[in-house]
Amino acid sequence: MIEPMLITTVDGPVATLTMNRPAKRNAMCDELLAALDGFFSAPPEGIKAVVLTGTAGHYCSGLDLSEHVARDAEGTMRHSRGWHQVMDRIQFGGLPVVSAMFGAVIGGGLELATSTHVRIAEPSTIFQLPEGRRGIYVGGGASVRVGRILGADRMTEMMLTGRKYGAEEGLRLGLTHYSVAEGEALALAQDLAHRIAKNAPLSNYIMIQALARIEDMAKADGLFTESLCAALTQTSPDAVEGLQAFLQKRAPQFR
Repeated sequence: MIEPMLITTVDGPVATLTMNRPAKRNAMCDELLAALDGFFSAPPEGIKAVVLTGTAGHYCSGLDLSEHVARDAEGTMRHSRGWHQVMDRIQFGGLPVVSAMFGAVIGGGLELATSTHVRIAEPSTIFQLPEGRRGIYVGGGASVRVGRILGADRMTEMMLTGRKYGAEEGLRLGLTHYSVAEGEALALAQDLAHRIAKNAPLSNYIMIQALARIEDMAKADGLFTESLCAALTQTSPDAVEGLQAFLQKRAPQFR
């Protein structure tokens, strides 16, 4: 029996997605990309947070060059925009996504990781954008997502030289939010996902939708958007429950 490229397990409100191409270091192909798109387009009912990880010692080693299809300029652009669509669906689909990373987080794997909201790295993690050494340019969103984290200057150097960053350097630069010991990423990711799933769904949704967009706005527009988000969340039934729970010294029971 052939195992699926994306294995989904559910534990209460948390789904764990495991990219499962061990012989390819979980390199991304169109079938795996479509499986991710399918999950985030229609997640199972009751899921409130997601853990995304790899298998056999690697998170995702990027685009599977062995399955590369020669395309003309239009085809290449459309393929790139397809990647953008899936990464946007992961980032802005409304579900908080936690990445448990180890081994290769390279090229498209880094583009995938930076579309998730919380990132955890084990010591084996390698962050790299090697496209320049292959005569190509990133096409899955790194210019924006990785560039926002590193800044254009450092990302230019990273791409020109093919430089690799480890977990501790990645933590310092913001490529990961947590650096943990070997074998600890998945457990922490699932713990954080369950913790996040206990938040009010509306406030989680607003944080995912608003913060990345506010970064793109002028200061005055960002502040106005913040006020709109505050108005939506602070007048919701969940806000009432959150305040009552605080005053009554109990855990909130959000809808």
